[in-house]
Amino acid sequence: MKKIETTAAPAAIGPYSQAFVSGGFVFTSGQIPLSPENGEVAGRDIKAQTHQVIKNLKVVLEAGGSSLEKVIKTTCFLSDMANFVAFNEVYARYFTGKPARSTVAVKQLPRDVLVEVEAVAEA
Repeated sequence: MKKIETTAAPAAIGPYSQAFVSGGFVFTSGQIPLSPENGEVAGRDIKAQTHQVIKNLKVVLEAGGSSLEKVIKTTCFLSDMANFVAFNEVYARYFTGKPARSTVAVKQLPRDVLVEVEAVAEA
């Protein structure tokens, strides 16, 4: 098991790691739309925030020796299912291989963001 940390993505804002590589897979923590440069929420709407989340996820996966193309499963958290269609529009641009996915609405996300995504990928 190997812990993954990269300064190209926002640092963890709690007692957890960005990702771990184990058994040939990369397991990421949920990524929220924080800018790695200043730690601020990037964008106010679901599309802008989804782009940032996936950019953050991409660099964490790459730090673990993987990529968006090797993602097998994502779990997506939305603060409001009314954002589902707009979220899907952005998500589909990045995850062209259509990994398995769960999407749930939650009452609230850290920093009051609109979206969080975690992934499991082949290393």
